This record gives sequence, structure tokens and C-alpha cells, in this order.
Amino acid sequence: MPSSEPLILGHRGASAVAPENTLAAFAQANDDGSDGIEFDVRLSSDGVAVVIHDDTLRRTALVPGSVSAMTAAELQKVDVGSWFTEKFGGRSFSTETIPTLADVFDLFAVNNGVLYVEMKCDDVQAAALATAVVRQISAHKMRERVVVESFALPAIEAVKRIDPHVRTAALFEPKISKPVTTWRTKVILDRARQHGADEIALHHSLARTKLIRAAKDEDFEVVVWTVDDVAWIDRARAHLIKALISNNPRLMVEARDRSLQIRPR
Repeated sequence: MPSSEPLILGHRGASAVAPENTLAAFAQANDDGSDGIEFDVRLSSDGVAVVIHDDTLRRTALVPGSVSAMTAAELQKVDVGSWFTEKFGGRSFSTETIPTLADVFDLFAVNNGVLYVEMKCDDVQAAALATAVVRQISAHKMRERVVVESFALPAIEAVKRIDPHVRTAALFEPKISKPVTTWRTKVILDRARQHGADEIALHHSLARTKLIRAAKDEDFEVVVWTVDDVAWIDRARAHLIKALISNNPRLMVEARDRSLQIRPR
């Protein structure tokens, strides 16, 4: 694929059509032609990196419980697929449970998909989660395919201390206390650089032309999330954005590849 073509990554897998952060969603993203996936990891009570976005089971399992209070073995028995079937109908996902990071690496061992691993932690947990993530990257020989990202920038700094060769991305999003207009380009790039990031991963509302160009000028790769609008493909090409993270990777892949076929040579 030409370097001007953005990678399309499934946000928590193909989360528009399968329950997020499950092996089913990751396999579906792969079947839909995505170039890889983005997903979340947290630590279980026994120090295992497990794949789930929230710190509780309330939303995706419809039961009480905290991720950090349960072992990986206990979490792997929790149904996190039935909620999706109840909400959207269609195929049953009742057998989907919370995978470990090792499970995801095993799933992708048979292909060349790119894996963006988002560490969900606070500054206190950063070192422990970074250690668990890097250990699995090394054990599965995934260093060339993985980018570790986080909003908790000390966490990606911790990754670099453990293994400087692991690629990292600093995540940025608008907040009520810090709306889009107050995020200055220099602040974002300075924070990313100070914590050892190789890339910046921007919420789409922050992905302004000035910031993207400045990031590229300073040798940061740029990733944009979460986008399901195919209009982003031309913008990504124009600004050499590395990747677009989408809930519906099939939609984005088909639009990218279709437009690639009709572009003049």
C-alpha cells in the first residue's frame, strides 16, 4: 500500500458490529480487512494485563465488580458479549469473555496486523502496567507490530524506560476543563516529546491542520480517532496521517480501497 494511504484500525476491534474489546470483535476487524486494531488494557488483581476499557464490569457485563479486584482467571469467566446482542440483536456473543493481552497477541500471531495497545491506568499504576505490557510484547515477539499508547503519559515514559525500542504514542482528547481551542500545538508536542512518545494520537476534534503539520515537522507520526466518516480518508492522505481508528473498519477500508482504484496514476 502506498505510504500516502492511511492505515485503518478497528477501534476496540470492529466495535460497531461486535462487542468491544473481545476476541470476536478483533477477529471481525481482521476479516473486514482492517490493517490492525486498537484496544485497551488494565491490570487484574494478580497483575495480568487484561483487555477491557472500563474499570468496572457494569457497562459491558451488566454486573457489579471492579476489574482491579478480580483475578485474570475470574475475569475470563465474565460474559461481556450478551449486552451487545441484547442491545443490537442478531448474532449471539454470549460466549465472549474478557481476554488477556496474551490472548490477543496469540490471535494475531497468524497475520501482520498492527496493534495499538492503550494502557488504562493512573500515574501510580503506570510502572506496573507498563511492565506487564512490555513483558508480553517481548514474549510474543511483537515489538515491530505494537504501538503502546496512553493518556497517562508517565505510563508511556515507563514503557520507554523498560524497552526503548517499543514504539509509543501520546493520547490527547478535549475535555470540559480544556476545550479544543485551548489545546495549543506547542503544549501537545512538548508533552509528547517530554514523555518519550514517537507518535501522537488525537481525538478527531483536535486534528487541526496546523497541529498535524507541526507534528510531522517534528517527526511525530499522527493517528486520529475515532472516525467513521469516509471524508477523513482524503484528509489523511493529504496530511500523511499514519492511521485512522474506526468503529467500523470495513466501511473505511472499502471506501479507501475503492477511491484508491479510481485515483489517476
